[in-house]
Order: sequence, then C-alpha cells, then structure tokens
Amino acid sequence: MVRRLEALILSVTCLSFIAAQPAAAETVTIGIGTQDTTTNTVTAGTIVRQLKLLEKYLPKDGKYANIKFEIEWQNFTSGPPVTNGMMANKLQFGMMGDYPLIVNGFTFETNPESKSRLIAVAAYSLSGSGNGIVVHKDSPYYELSDLKGKLVSVPFGSAAHGMVLKALQDGGYPSDFFQLVSQTPEVGSTNLQEKKIDAHADFVPFAELLPFRGFARKIYDGVQTNLPTFHGVVVRTDFAEKYPEVVIAYVKAVIAANQWLRQDPKAAAEKIQEWTGINKEVVYIFLGPGGNMTTDPTIKPALVDAAATDVKVLQSLGRMKEFDPKKWVDDSYIRKAYAELKLDYDKELASTANYEVSGQDKFCNKPITEPRKAGEVWVDGEGISAFSSAACTLGAYADYKAKGKKINVAYVFDTARGIKLFADQAFFAAANGEIAPFLLKKDAEAYAATIGGKVMGLDEAVKLAVAGGKT
Repeated sequence: MVRRLEALILSVTCLSFIAAQPAAAETVTIGIGTQDTTTNTVTAGTIVRQLKLLEKYLPKDGKYANIKFEIEWQNFTSGPPVTNGMMANKLQFGMMGDYPLIVNGFTFETNPESKSRLIAVAAYSLSGSGNGIVVHKDSPYYELSDLKGKLVSVPFGSAAHGMVLKALQDGGYPSDFFQLVSQTPEVGSTNLQEKKIDAHADFVPFAELLPFRGFARKIYDGVQTNLPTFHGVVVRTDFAEKYPEVVIAYVKAVIAANQWLRQDPKAAAEKIQEWTGINKEVVYIFLGPGGNMTTDPTIKPALVDAAATDVKVLQSLGRMKEFDPKKWVDDSYIRKAYAELKLDYDKELASTANYEVSGQDKFCNKPITEPRKAGEVWVDGEGISAFSSAACTLGAYADYKAKGKKINVAYVFDTARGIKLFADQAFFAAANGEIAPFLLKKDAEAYAATIGGKVMGLDEAVKLAVAGGKT
C-alpha cells in the first residue's frame, strides 16, 4: 500500500512537472519572394529585409506567444517565378509588377488550396513610367515605329511585356510588327551591348540603368501608354486567414520602409545600391523627389482600374479568360495596419501626390516654384543640389565643372511628359534663352519648330546656358 501511494505521488508529481513546462514552440515559416534589382519593389522587400522591419512588427503575444517565426527571403529577377513559388506553397508572400500580378491572381483562381490577394502596393506611376524600350546608343532607331521587322527582346510575362503589348495595340501595329523574343534582363542587356538584338524592353530599373551605364538609349517610355503601372504585394489566402496578424505586420513593415526612404532619399539610394548593386543615381531617378515612381502602399482605385484594362489587353491577345481585379483586392489588412499605426488610410488613399524637388536655387537665386521644370545636380562627395529650371541646372552644372568638381549625374524633367531624365540622355530644344529637355527626339523637334529653335545634346545645351547667363 505504501509503495502504491509512493508511486501515485511520484506519478502526480511528474504530471505536475510536465504541465508546468511551457508548450513546445511551433515554428512558422514565412516565405517571401522578392525582386531585389527591381528598384520599385524595395520598400516591400529589400528595405524590409535589411532593416529587419518585419521582425519589429511580428506579433509576439496571445496565440503567437509560443510561435517561432522563420523568415525565408528568396530573390528572383522577374515575377512569374514568384508565382510558381507561391503556387507550390514555398512562398506565402510575393511582389511583382502589374501584369504578372494579374496572372498570379488568375492562376490562383483554379487552385483548390488557396487563392491570392493583392494586399499592398510597393510603388506606382499613374502616367505609366518605369517600363521602357532601349536600343544601342549607336543605333539609328529613335521611336517604336523604327523597330519594324527588328529583333526585340523582353522578359515574357513581365510588366514590360505587358507594356510592349499595349504599345503595339495603341499604335495599331500587328503582333508580328517586330520579332519579339523572351530574354531575362541580364541576357537582354548583354545581347544589346553586343548588338545581337536591335532593342530590349524591360521593367524598372533597366530602361534607365542601361543608358546610365553608357551603352543604351531609351526610345520608348511606358508613360506613352498613358496607363498606370505599379508593383504590389500578394499573399496566399490560406496563410492570411490563419495568421492575419502576420499579414498586418508585413504591411506595417512596408509602411515603415516607405517612411525610411523618404526621410533621406540620397542616403537611402546609397544603401540600396549597396544592397542590390543598382547604381544609386538610377535608384534616385525612380525613388527620389519627383522620381518616376511614387512609393505608397495604399491600393489606389486608379491602379485597380488599370489592372482591369491590363486584363482586357491580355484577353484580346488570348492570354487570359475572365478575371475581376476588384474581387482580387483585399484592403482589410492594410486598413488595420494604418489604424494600428494611427495613420489615416483614406487620406493617403485619396492622394496621388509624389514628394517633389523643392528648396532654394542657389545658382539662380530664386525659389523652386515649379518642381517639374526644375533639375538637380549630384556632386560627388557633396550631395544633391536642386535648381529652378533646366537652364539654371545646366548653368550650375557648368559652374561645378569649372571649379573642378566631379559630377555623378544631373537630372532634368521632360517638358512634355513630366518624367525625370538623366540630363546626358535628354534632347534639348532651345531658342531665345529657353532650354526645354525631352526624352524623345521627335518631341524635341516638334517643340523646337514651335519656338523657332533647334535640337541639341547636353554639351551644346550647357554652352548655351552659360552664354545666356542665369535665367
């Protein structure tokens, strides 16, 4: 009897000891598909990863008290492989451009395990800028119509591919207007440099990166489609429904990344160059003040409408059946993230304003009142200075040169389309002291004809700015 009592006491003691132990931690893997070199995804990917912002916001109490999160970042060069990873449930989140995002949503419609939902935007351009077509700098091609019968490459299934299809449709050109082949950004860039292809179409940042690196010239910008473009974040619904607080945490991290970027865009561009290998000057033309992309996580109605137009383009080409982007969007997570951060989602949703070039022009001694007529000069080791006009920018550029300063890059804005340009890639129409920059040669020629002027490159425009004095 004593032995039985001792055994019972021992048994109860053991059970009490076991019950007192903390529950074994559950491990939840969060797979995130990024595109590090696609500059307009950095606020949803690269910055979040490098600053460990998701870790900062992940839930740690309640049902998550005994959960250990393992974050697995996987980097890709385009959107379609991200969708493949999500379909295989190796990735729970993914980021990509508008056309691959739509294909992602459409593909998941037939998946019995999970759907995908658009939960946030990384960056957008309401004018459609970002994607573009470049040719070799020595080529005789200056516009889309010059490429008839030529060999053009593009990453199939990408946002740039969608732009090409829309450009052909807008121009009334047949699908075989030029020979279109699929090449990754890396392969297309190399082939263009070696003159093995006539043109390469690509997404951010390549239509600016290749000209910046000295062997290409942009002849078509997505702004010419006049259709908004964006990159966004999608999530598997099975994961989101099981761990909604994790999705909210991810969106908070995106919001924080955007705030970090805008606090010091020059320093951010330098860090992004370090993390991704994309030149800081190229990062800045997209994400700096007046940049060609607006970083804003809210899901604008105009972007959803543009997605519906994208669907029609794909349907007209027999590449997609019925798909309703409005049913695919889920803004519940981003609304909760904004509310918990005490931010006004509806106010930001209603705004389409970018942050702009501003301040005092210290060369022409006047305030900058028209940001899209301004310019900037990035002096190595000194920083970025803003100027009130293209003429003042070029005058300051010459002044820096005369003082022996090393200039990393100068920026101006396209007079017709309002997009930011590298000054050394622009065509300038000039007459009577006016200097107007343009991306496209034909636009510069048309404007020059109206003012009785002529078209010139950077060097001649700088000489004219110096001769004309400060304006």
